[in-house]
Amino acid sequence: MSNNRPYKRILLKLSGEAMAGDIGFGFCAKTVKNIAAEVDSVAKAGFEIAVVIGGGNFMRGEAMAQAGMDRVNGDYMGMMATMMNAMMLRDVLEKMNTKTALLSALHLKEIGEPYIRRNALEHLSNGKVVIFAGGTGSPFFTTDTTATLRANEINADVIFKATNVDGIYTADPKKDATATKYERLSFMDVLKNELRVMDATAIAMCKENNLPIQVFCLQDKGSVLKAAQGEPIGTIVGA
Repeated sequence: MSNNRPYKRILLKLSGEAMAGDIGFGFCAKTVKNIAAEVDSVAKAGFEIAVVIGGGNFMRGEAMAQAGMDRVNGDYMGMMATMMNAMMLRDVLEKMNTKTALLSALHLKEIGEPYIRRNALEHLSNGKVVIFAGGTGSPFFTTDTTATLRANEINADVIFKATNVDGIYTADPKKDATATKYERLSFMDVLKNELRVMDATAIAMCKENNLPIQVFCLQDKGSVLKAAQGEPIGTIVGA
């Protein structure tokens, strides 16, 4: 890469819950602004960045199915929730004078463009932050799988999984004081030990395409840019 940077094109995976902050449901305006600032800093540093956001702060299809709703209907509702988060992030980024493009697997022409790979690549090459919404457009797939699918489609160099902990641990560090953090794991380590990094489908897709995942804490200011610049933060999952 130019300027000795390890990455040029990045796919950032955010959970819907990240948009809610301490509120726990919906979105927290201050938190969304902080997230947008992280994305903005990476874009303005010259990296190409795309974002996939979940919708769990509004709706989870699996949870709706457990409550008795048809799973397919619940999943489509979850996809709609990702649209709301994508629109919120787009709005805040554009107020920061950052060029964006919102591409959706669900065709809602009044809100964003339909997802077309060639258009996504063109937007990235033109320096826009590309926000992917609507999941894969099909039920039974998580936004983790969406992130790995889109990352492979746009030829991303890495997936950044920004969470509320600073990496992957042997146990939940909030519940187990003896938990230790992994600096690096293989895809097989994650699958065999059933570590909750991403769902198994997403991990298998990354393994098949040798696409690394870097897991770190979103709440640490500047963490996304640090990761983009190659600083050894969080945990890296790779071959």
